[in-house]
Amino acid sequence: MQPQQIYDFSSDENSHKWRGLFVQALRKVQLQVHPNLSAKEDALQHIEELILQLLNMLCVAQPRTVQDVEERVQKTFPHPIDKWAIADAQSAIEKRKRRNPLLLPVDKIHPLLKEVLGYKIDYHVSLYIVAVLEYISADILKLAGNYVGNIRHYEITQQDIKVSMCADKVLMDMFDQDEDIGLVSQCGDEPSASGELTYDDLVRLEIAEERQYLRELDLIIKVFREAFLFNGKLFTAHDVEVIFSNILDIHELTVKLLGLIEDAVEMTADGSPHPLVGSCFEDLAEEQAFDPYETLSQDILSRQFQEHFNSLMARPSVALHFQSFAEGFMEAVQYVLPQLMMVPVYHCLHYFDLLQQLQERSQDEDDRECLKQAITALLNLQCSVERIYCKHLPRRKPGEPMYRLYSRQVRSKQLAIKRMNEIQKSIDGWEGKDIGQCCSEFILEGALCRAGAKHERHNFLFDGLMISCKANQSSRLPGAGSGAEFRLKEKFVLRKVRISDREDTPELRHAFEVAEREETCVFYAKSAEEKSAWMAALVTLQYRSTLDRMLDTVLQHEEQAQPLRLPAPEVYRFAVQDSEENIVFEDRVQSKTGIPIIKAGTVAKLIERLTYHMYADPNFVRTFLTTYRSFCKPQELLSLLIDRIEIPEPEPTEADQQALWNGDQPMAAELQRFRREYVQPVQLSGWVEHHFYDFENDPELRIRLEEYITGIIQLRGKSMRKWVESINKIIKRKMQTQSNGVSHNITFESPPPPIEWHISRAGQVNTFDLMTLHPIEIARQLTLLESELYRAVRPSELVGSVWTKEDKEKNSPNLLRMIRHTTNLTLWFEKCIVEAQNLEERVAVLGRIIEILQVFQELNNFNGVLEIVSAINSVPVYRLDHTIEAVPERRRKVLEEAVELSQDHFKKYLAKLKSINPPCVPFFGIYLTNILKTEEGNPDFLKRHGKELINFSKRRKVAEITGEIQQYQNQPYCLRTEPDIKRFFENLNPMGNMSEKEFSDYLFNKSLEIEPRNCKQPPRFPRKTPFPLKSPGIRPVRHTSTSGTLKGHPVPLEREPPHKITFRSIAETEPDMAPSVPTSPNTPTPPPSASSDLSVFMEPDLNSSYGSSAFATVLLPHSKFQSISCGSLHHLGEELLKPPPLPPRRKDAMSECKLSCRSDSPPAVPPRLPPSQPRIQPRVPVYNGPSEGPLPSPRPPPGTPCRTPRPRAPAPARDLHQLPPAGLPRKPAPLGFRELAQLPNTPPGTPSPG
Repeated sequence: MQPQQIYDFSSDENSHKWRGLFVQALRKVQLQVHPNLSAKEDALQHIEELILQLLNMLCVAQPRTVQDVEERVQKTFPHPIDKWAIADAQSAIEKRKRRNPLLLPVDKIHPLLKEVLGYKIDYHVSLYIVAVLEYISADILKLAGNYVGNIRHYEITQQDIKVSMCADKVLMDMFDQDEDIGLVSQCGDEPSASGELTYDDLVRLEIAEERQYLRELDLIIKVFREAFLFNGKLFTAHDVEVIFSNILDIHELTVKLLGLIEDAVEMTADGSPHPLVGSCFEDLAEEQAFDPYETLSQDILSRQFQEHFNSLMARPSVALHFQSFAEGFMEAVQYVLPQLMMVPVYHCLHYFDLLQQLQERSQDEDDRECLKQAITALLNLQCSVERIYCKHLPRRKPGEPMYRLYSRQVRSKQLAIKRMNEIQKSIDGWEGKDIGQCCSEFILEGALCRAGAKHERHNFLFDGLMISCKANQSSRLPGAGSGAEFRLKEKFVLRKVRISDREDTPELRHAFEVAEREETCVFYAKSAEEKSAWMAALVTLQYRSTLDRMLDTVLQHEEQAQPLRLPAPEVYRFAVQDSEENIVFEDRVQSKTGIPIIKAGTVAKLIERLTYHMYADPNFVRTFLTTYRSFCKPQELLSLLIDRIEIPEPEPTEADQQALWNGDQPMAAELQRFRREYVQPVQLSGWVEHHFYDFENDPELRIRLEEYITGIIQLRGKSMRKWVESINKIIKRKMQTQSNGVSHNITFESPPPPIEWHISRAGQVNTFDLMTLHPIEIARQLTLLESELYRAVRPSELVGSVWTKEDKEKNSPNLLRMIRHTTNLTLWFEKCIVEAQNLEERVAVLGRIIEILQVFQELNNFNGVLEIVSAINSVPVYRLDHTIEAVPERRRKVLEEAVELSQDHFKKYLAKLKSINPPCVPFFGIYLTNILKTEEGNPDFLKRHGKELINFSKRRKVAEITGEIQQYQNQPYCLRTEPDIKRFFENLNPMGNMSEKEFSDYLFNKSLEIEPRNCKQPPRFPRKTPFPLKSPGIRPVRHTSTSGTLKGHPVPLEREPPHKITFRSIAETEPDMAPSVPTSPNTPTPPPSASSDLSVFMEPDLNSSYGSSAFATVLLPHSKFQSISCGSLHHLGEELLKPPPLPPRRKDAMSECKLSCRSDSPPAVPPRLPPSQPRIQPRVPVYNGPSEGPLPSPRPPPGTPCRTPRPRAPAPARDLHQLPPAGLPRKPAPLGFRELAQLPNTPPGTPSPG
């Protein structure tokens, strides 16, 4: 059975295996062939469908060897694409010995081919097949990119792919494409171009015209002329001279003129109304540089040219010679080349019209004078060329298009559609799709006769169709119903037909045939000239893609043979060749772009790649600017970038000097290429835009940058001046933002919800507390505050773990603010619970905190959620079993769900974070843990050949983490800031004037006071609160002015009933307040000083029972292990060990009986385990390594008897909110809550100790 009968790529069973497999690799291919363009996802998916179709075609033959695949390609691929695809595939196999050169995923496709074929094939066969697929995909993208560039777009769409392939018969023969790819479907909302072109428009269009014209000249010289020169025996020098005249002089003039116009545009003065190109034409006209056009016109339009050319084409040996180059090349030489040789004549006449238009529209007096002088100087040439043209060629009909190999951009697609619609309306009996749906351009129309038909036909030629019509006699009769001028006879889809020449016979002259699969139509013209015009147009449409590929190959080989001349390394340090001693690459390439990934390199090589001229690597630029401070200071970076920008131009060679003496400009084209490819891409704007804090912190750096760009770069031309202006605008905007303290004007779709009040009202600041403020508003204001703190953290505060080092206050001010806020808030929650002596009050406090947690979840404030979990899991609170048991089961369930977020390496939390929509406040601890692991676990330098290279892979890993942090820093909350409540939480100082040790002891002793160990019932205490303890709930109060669902909160997390929270609409009865605008991450506020001597950066007692951390313990592999728990974010230190798994706490079925029968005196307890093997991680002081000596020994708080701890649910990631110390007593937690956590809480990827 044939493979195609049993394997269907599009079936439900198989499609998911292939869908999307090629898309990312195709993006790399696209950037390789057109680095200045981008491609939409639908375009890449369409190409993926095409190459899967091609893969199916190759697998039908059941290939088992490379030769089998090659034979299949030769049989099924059109010529000449088969030869090029085979050559690329063979090259891929040869290069694989060194490194896989392909971008498509060979390793993923190879095992899938076994399913397709039903048997295992050699890897080389898979490599060969994939190389063929990659060549075809590159060819399609190259073709589409050329089309997109011609229409002056910057993104390749699926429609662009279809349109460009429609004009390429070679590719259309390979794929069965949808014909609905005409101009109508591309038209879009393009505005009408009925207005008159301005001077700027004319210059811009002329540059595009000259570039296209130059490509046509290249085709004449480098493809057709070289084909004549290839066989010196067949064609003499005289033959070449007669056919091609002085086309080389025309090419030289065009290069010079294009360079002058481009320079004039680039050097446009600031005060000039438009580019001044008049001097370009005046200088060349005075030099009589345009005179070669007169010579060429005389030669090409003479009778001798046509006779000599026809005599050469009549030789059988000539036909064989050209047929050997490529299929259709003989027809291209015979019919397309003569028409191409006419293009310079038309172009010369175009210059005369252009000069008149420029003179009429110029707003500069000197420029008008230059244009006038140029017109005067070219007057004789204009008269001569027009006389020659009129003498030898018949006058064209109005609107009749001139022949051009490449279609010029129409000023309006609507005009083209209008023309097609007019033609279609003039045809009676039209069926099927409109012409505008399957064609983009009208080419030619005229009278032809069909062999065997009685009446003459009127044919219309478009880029996708040829329509043959007959004059509609009935339309000329009075009272005829239809006004159509023609009646449809035949319609030919050009990609499905083959055009062939027919030799003249006595019975049939000037004929050619249009062959379809089932039928062949022979048309003949009235004269040889008419036949040549039709054949030239038809052959161009059929073989233009082949000629394009031939030219691209020649140009590519020329560029490789003439590499860009760079300055010597002695005068320019960035010109040193790549080697293992200065740069090392990873074995893989970037998944989306195919750009090599740098593993390590010297500073000079990294700076070179930062401003690379061959391709743009935004990932590398972002990583470099984020992490460079770990190996280079900002002042050094600016010096290196200035050195990089100041590229000395290559010195002329002796041959160049000699040519200069002769008045030539041999280096003009090379210098233009050098400036275009090497100088212009070197830019500083990314640094200023995304890392302006370097310039904020160092005014001297900013002044130096401003002086340089204003004093030097402005001399580099218009593009550089625009770039300088852009940087100056960025600096001005950033400085204004810094002074105003506002970075963005944020507009929300709906107004934020009004402030919710409970017992305390607006302005009653002295009564603010946990139980008097509304839980919804506590959660909202804390979320706003924490979002502001989170969004202010900059990447530079994280790279190099600077928040743990000496200058942390200077280098990580915003991160330390967040750390201290989180520590204080967690301690405040603990204090609120243990200071509520009355059980009823304490249960109400705990319930209120859980309500705040629920709103945190609705607001996607994960940092707040884990702050509360850490507070409740702290030693003083966790042991309050009577309190926790008194909490309603529904709220305990909410707490259990929150605890589950931190289990199994935060698996549920990470999944939830990816599933929600911003805004959100992520949990910062995981990021800091992973950064510290990366910093400590990887060397700063790699040694290669005795030299130390900067380990850029390490920096890339850190930048990936900071990039993930930044992606959640852009979206603010649509909530109102209540200044008094915000100030209340900003100034929280739960520790007062106590030291950390004193506060830890205070919390634990208060916990023992309200629930002594082993008590059957907690002691009774009087109530202290004069207000009711009932919660207002977490539903906003209903107001009479509004109804419906409240939109104040963002999209809630997925929750299961009965815990899903819904909110009702409330009225805007409160005083209007502006929505919160968080402080810009680029304009941070320095951290406040500690409110007491107890800080997260003080050295706490190891035995301290105070607090618990919401941040993950850092575990690093090291030669010497010690278990250390961090008391704050900056305590993430060295030599940390993952704690062993804890068994779940379980409540005995007879617990109540055992409690009643328990002895008053507790049994003796064994001595406490050493710190190296804790069951529960203790708090630790800042520890900077063995140089500080051994860690202080833990000691229990005063009056605290020790006994063996019983297992409990571990707290989520402990850093900012501390884990309870080992050795403290425990009572059973409520059923369910105590059984939640089974695994230690460590960040993803943390290795377990061996």
